[in-house]
Amino acid sequence: MFGFLDDLLLYIVPIVIILGVVVTVHELGHFLAARAFGTAVDRFSIGFGRAICSWRDKAGVEWRIGWIPLGGYVKFAGDDNAASLPDQDDLAELRRDIVAREGAGALDRYFHFKPLWQRAIVVAAGPVANFLLAIVIFAALLMTLGDPVAPARVDGVRAGSPAERAGFLPGDVVVRAAGKEIDSFTELRMIVMLRSDTPTQFVVKRAGREVPITATPVRAESIDQLGHVQRLGTLGLESRPRPQDFEMRRYGPVAALGEGVARTWERITMTVHYLGRLITGRETAEQLSGPLGMAQLSGDIAKKTVEVSPNLSTLLLNWGVTTLELVASISVGIGFLNLLPVPVLDGGHLVFYAYEAVARRPLTAKVQAAGYRVGLALVLGLMLFATWNDLQRLNVFKFFGALFS
Repeated sequence: MFGFLDDLLLYIVPIVIILGVVVTVHELGHFLAARAFGTAVDRFSIGFGRAICSWRDKAGVEWRIGWIPLGGYVKFAGDDNAASLPDQDDLAELRRDIVAREGAGALDRYFHFKPLWQRAIVVAAGPVANFLLAIVIFAALLMTLGDPVAPARVDGVRAGSPAERAGFLPGDVVVRAAGKEIDSFTELRMIVMLRSDTPTQFVVKRAGREVPITATPVRAESIDQLGHVQRLGTLGLESRPRPQDFEMRRYGPVAALGEGVARTWERITMTVHYLGRLITGRETAEQLSGPLGMAQLSGDIAKKTVEVSPNLSTLLLNWGVTTLELVASISVGIGFLNLLPVPVLDGGHLVFYAYEAVARRPLTAKVQAAGYRVGLALVLGLMLFATWNDLQRLNVFKFFGALFS
């Protein structure tokens, strides 16, 4: 019984809170932009399905929390569904109904009759809000706690590894990788892990001079700090930093904000780089993860935090910092995902609006309907594939196989 409660607290509760925050900020982006343009809103929902609780504000907006905590939506007045995807064939009828019921001036309050540029801003405001959340979190952590940084010093080179063949030596300090300045081993690892089978240029400091090295990372199994097995690019370099190697880098408000923007942009570019390699067949889809994977990650981080924290105050501080960092990372991911040019996602809406801006007319109802069906199938397929990956990582299939073997 207590084991179940422990797992519930460590794995389920944190990810529900994290997704709740990220989704709420995303939908608030849509909501606040819509209200800034005087758009009538019927409902603001966090979660799908039957409402656990709901209430109405003075403006007539229904605020609700659904029992399925896997998303949310803003339902504008006149929408046929929670995805704000009206049947274009019914827009003329909707216009007549509004004019007959409220007068011609009331059309300005309805989202689907707003100017194109306003609709585009409202749609883009959700992902933008996610990026802003990440920037604010990164900046706040850097400004209040600083950033402990240790040089990317090579303390060991595994025998027979790509690093040994390329000429890396113990004592080298990596200062540049793939054209990017490097000031920590973590940055080096993040670059290498998505460049397997790709010759990469490095620059190391050795005996006071800079030495160029070309090495090709290989995909191999490794175990991260949380005990997760990964198959990513590796060079075979080892780092064993000592406490005295770390330097606490402090940031003022402006510098912290700039670094927050840089870290958010870095995560976006890494995602684009990964997707590009995935499409061209140079990377596997093993890294794609869904809600189960996020729950496992947040739970394992919480468990690790409990293990390394000597007292309650340190535990709360460590848990707060790691949770905020995870919120920022997931927020960037959700913001980027929603900008993909797939119908039913925000990016799909923006593609339709771009066509409307160029052609001076919206896409036909049949084309939009077909696009939405294809987009929905793609999104559901991606979710199923990510869930399959999560189940494999959790060894669920091995567990059930053992039951019947």
